[in-house]
Amino acid sequence: MKQDRELDGIDRKILAALQEDAALSHAELAERVGASSASCWRRIKALEAAGYLTRTVRLVDAQKVGRGVNVLCNVRMRSHDKDARDAFERFVKGRPEIVECFSMSGDWDYLLRIVVADVADYNDFLMRTVLGHPGVAGASSHFALAMTKYTTALPV
Repeated sequence: MKQDRELDGIDRKILAALQEDAALSHAELAERVGASSASCWRRIKALEAAGYLTRTVRLVDAQKVGRGVNVLCNVRMRSHDKDARDAFERFVKGRPEIVECFSMSGDWDYLLRIVVADVADYNDFLMRTVLGHPGVAGASSHFALAMTKYTTALPV
């Protein structure tokens, strides 16, 4: 994405504050960043227009919704042609259990983060869904024992 504007100190404070709590009112945000409420509103609109700010979401507690098991799954494709990659990436986007997907360099083609209820749930998902995809040649799974850090905030 082309950056349409330079970020100044107030912009960076706004970005940091909104990453921490997107529900802040303009008045609360203004107080935190040292600007007026109207100025914050204008800056937020400009940051949205320039693509710095995208959608607003609320984070859900995975444990409370029965998705407390995180599995990192390496996937190897049968073919690396564009159609095979496109088909796999469409498949990934359609599966809510797959919350992150990275195209990788090295021995594996993709790295997926999959959230499930338990090991049996993952086994079923892996065997029927991931390995059932015609483009997948193999997979290797790694179960997270604990999450020592999780953030959606980027350093600004």
